[in-house]
Amino acid sequence: MRVLFNEELKAVADDLDHLVRNVRDAIHDAGRALLQQDLDVAQQVIDMDVETDTLSASVVDQCVRLLARQNPVATDLRVIVATLRLAITFERMGDLARHIAEAARRTYPQSPLPAAAQPLFAKMQDFLDITADRLVIMLADRDTEVAEQIIRDDDQLDNIHKQTFELALAEDWEGTRQQVVDIVLIGRFMERLGDHAVSASRRVVYIVSGFDPSKEPSRDEGTDID
Repeated sequence: MRVLFNEELKAVADDLDHLVRNVRDAIHDAGRALLQQDLDVAQQVIDMDVETDTLSASVVDQCVRLLARQNPVATDLRVIVATLRLAITFERMGDLARHIAEAARRTYPQSPLPAAAQPLFAKMQDFLDITADRLVIMLADRDTEVAEQIIRDDDQLDNIHKQTFELALAEDWEGTRQQVVDIVLIGRFMERLGDHAVSASRRVVYIVSGFDPSKEPSRDEGTDID
């Protein structure tokens, strides 16, 4: 019975690894579509989100079946519950990447961002590209050091996000009202990607250690941590 349980748990872990790699690719490609006005890449992100949603649902279903059939306790229970929540978090990240790609597709061949905003959003995308790569490494190796790094670095993205509001509210703003909306929405999508990365990192720390030593009440705002 234990051998079968371990095999099923390994299958779930493999699917979760596949899921986070999909999300990494979606984040990279959504940024490329946004900053380079690449319509084909934007459509690829949008189409791929169906697979991401399906894979996330599959991981959740497998976790529920393990909980129902195996009645796990202690460490096994912690792993299964955290894996279920990770699948939901990654699915949300895929949705956010899709929203960014949809914004790029909507305004093609023009960018939804005015020229003055593009350097700032390029900084946000550079940060997210690094974070997405770290998520894959973190999950594959259950690397708590990488997880802690993602958690610590999130303030950098928050600070850049604040600058997007300053740009949109500047007295010398020359963009259209639609571009104001796009800056606010896309900036929020990107900032939320960082929040969900923090949430996923905390869950990996929880899987490994049983608690999150870096968790602070003030850092929960804007994340899906309970």
